[in-house]
Amino acid sequence: MVNIDSKIYVAGHRGMVGSAIWRALASKGFRNLIGKTSQELDLRKKEDVAKFFKEERPNVVIDAAARVGGILANNDYPYQFLMENMQIQNNLIDYSLKTDVQKFIFLGSSCIYPKLALQPLKEEYLLTGALEPTNEWYAIAKIAGVKACEAIRKQYGKDYISLMPTNLYGPNDNFDLRTSHVLPAMIRKFHKAKLAGATSSEPVELWGSGSPLREFLYVDDLADAVVFALENQFSDNLYNVGTGNDLTIKELAIMIQRIVGHTGEIKWNSIKPDGTPRKLMDVSKMENAGWKAKIGLEEGIRKTYDWFLANQQSFKEVKI
Repeated sequence: MVNIDSKIYVAGHRGMVGSAIWRALASKGFRNLIGKTSQELDLRKKEDVAKFFKEERPNVVIDAAARVGGILANNDYPYQFLMENMQIQNNLIDYSLKTDVQKFIFLGSSCIYPKLALQPLKEEYLLTGALEPTNEWYAIAKIAGVKACEAIRKQYGKDYISLMPTNLYGPNDNFDLRTSHVLPAMIRKFHKAKLAGATSSEPVELWGSGSPLREFLYVDDLADAVVFALENQFSDNLYNVGTGNDLTIKELAIMIQRIVGHTGEIKWNSIKPDGTPRKLMDVSKMENAGWKAKIGLEEGIRKTYDWFLANQQSFKEVKI
């Protein structure tokens, strides 16, 4: 059983997700946390990962390490998104098994589900149709991770589970306009346009038609779900984590524009891709297990924008 003295390795503890999980664990009294920067431990290198597991011998591993990005980054760097994510997760999963790690939590993404799957997305829809082409490289890697954990659970009886969060946002997000996801990119674009206008805000161009529907989860809610999964035994291997509510990208843009205080025009570039038409998660399995999201979208965006304002000189920009 996991307790406050269990040695817990949070892979990717400096990222948006990993840092939120670290904060959540620390606030719950877990005092034996391990974190390594990418400079200290390159998770893509098998030999380095093997050495780390042999020396540290963690009881629990939480895999929050990944190469992530939005539509543009996925489209421009397909090989990196496929191969680096495979390398990272394969090394973590394999050496967790080899060193008898009893609890492993693998974090994926809602993009693992087929592009045209029925809505809301149920866990059993995995591998029932074609993926969204703009992020299939990342999705294929994550699907492999889900199936690896499922195989270990089936073959070795270990408590390896996969949590599939919907679109995440929050403190320590990536605000690079070439590699970020839609919500942080909008925050930065609206803020920049607000400051650039002499008398009124400059117009902001956004990709697509604004019609796709998306669901968003504040990263501290995901961290809370991870701690819940850590402290409980689940009967299955795959669980969606989200709010169960979505809105159009256009509605999201208007909400962020209002919170940021931008007053200029929004121009939609319909030549650019929309991505998947809708990605709403069915979160009934997680709710039946006893967990539910708590932070509303507007509250979460305000918290994220406050963090952005306080960290403008040092916020993350992910280059590939």
